[in-house]
Amino acid sequence: MTAVTSCALTRISTESASAKARQVEQANSAKPNVIYIIVDDLGIGDIEPYGQEKIRTPHLQKMAEQGLTFTQHYAGNPVCAPSRAAVMTGLHSGHNQIRGNYELGDFSDEREYGQLPLKPGTTTLATVMKQAGYQTALIGKWGLGGPGSYGTPNKQGFDYFFGYLDQKQAHNHYPTHLWKNEEWFSLNNKWLDAHAALPVGADPYDLESYKAFLREDFAQERLTQDALKYIKENKDKPFFLYLAYAGPHAALQAPEDLIDEYSFEETPYGVHSKYLAQRRPRAARAAMITHIDKGVGQVKALLKELNLDENTLIIFTSDNGPSAEGGADMEFFDSNGKFRGYKRDLYEGGIRMPTLAYWPGKVAAGQKTEHVSAFWDLLPTLADLTNVELKTKTDGISFLPTLLNQDGQKQHDSLYWEFHRANGFHSQAVRIKDDVNGDWKAVRHYKKGQRLNPPIELYNLKTDPAETTNVASKYPEIVNKATELMRTSRTPSFMDAWNFDYWPRK
Repeated sequence: MTAVTSCALTRISTESASAKARQVEQANSAKPNVIYIIVDDLGIGDIEPYGQEKIRTPHLQKMAEQGLTFTQHYAGNPVCAPSRAAVMTGLHSGHNQIRGNYELGDFSDEREYGQLPLKPGTTTLATVMKQAGYQTALIGKWGLGGPGSYGTPNKQGFDYFFGYLDQKQAHNHYPTHLWKNEEWFSLNNKWLDAHAALPVGADPYDLESYKAFLREDFAQERLTQDALKYIKENKDKPFFLYLAYAGPHAALQAPEDLIDEYSFEETPYGVHSKYLAQRRPRAARAAMITHIDKGVGQVKALLKELNLDENTLIIFTSDNGPSAEGGADMEFFDSNGKFRGYKRDLYEGGIRMPTLAYWPGKVAAGQKTEHVSAFWDLLPTLADLTNVELKTKTDGISFLPTLLNQDGQKQHDSLYWEFHRANGFHSQAVRIKDDVNGDWKAVRHYKKGQRLNPPIELYNLKTDPAETTNVASKYPEIVNKATELMRTSRTPSFMDAWNFDYWPRK
């Protein structure tokens, strides 16, 4: 009798464990995977879904045809680190810890110190997704804490990291190393100065002049392959993958066979260069963007092969507007589309981003949305998606109803940005919702040493999306509202350089 009872208890226990395992498996399968792909210095006009005609991006075009295209999605800032900090923390640059590119160390391997790190205990997109029961990974460029700091991805909620810690190192797409978690990961490249000019007297049109700059181990391809490997290894559990390509940020580098796919009339860059000399800068930048497009295509194809595509949300975007650095020809590619400004500008071309969302069966195919959203909305959106109750304040609003084509989408009354340069140049911008008179955008610039409120520029984005006509004199009440929002939308920073009453001494 005892033996029978023991067997019965064992069977019940085993069945109970199996039932619990099935419940866990069902719960996990109900959680959608999330892949957030962010690229570097890609303009809203640089890909086919937004009208690009010279650079081939067929996979992103297909993604737009199968998903949702955002026409009014904004970056967190017109430069890298503060823009990515907005993604991570859900806070705009008036409240964020990181409000500028504060560089530590230099471009050498020996002094790779990174940027100002996020503080310990920060609520990040990764900690929120971990709270929701996800595996979390960052593959690509970080820029929010260098080697050994308390800002490294593994200390900010990511279970796995592979890529660049220091965004200065990411100026080189053929570096000596990347980082795998907290460990140095060697690549098959000799050290290269990513800002090297051609030797004096070298012929800028001669291939031989550039031989010393060529390397074999392309870091951006490493990122793609590691992302595919990560998806395969985590296919049976919910995962959040933050895939952050470092292209097409300068230096303009790509495998020669990819560059050969483009044939443009070229002016070599690099006789007196700030970035690495490049014989074919137009083709190189085009190749970098096409390489990213191919990576997106590989990720989508793998998800379909693993039957994960209908349970995976993919969002694609860029961290800020395009840049002419490294010889990039913004006018040739019409990189900012119809908008004014580039990287480091708070005009639309510096912060309005190419943004696509793809989720078969959930996100409506082939649609566009005019919903006004920004990087600081991503954290509350994914918290909403995964049913996590946020315990820290954000500046964001979930755009999940827009993604799922549902009613109840809340709107921002205003959006705020501020931008700081090391030379004491500051700027602010605010977008104000007004259903009666227009969609207002106010911008102002502080010149070095200018402590009084500088004049406001005012544009009506509804009638003047290119910000060509300053109408501040016609709408003093809107100017007053913008001035007040610029005052109240920020708190003082602990960094003097990120406050409007600070200018560096000569």
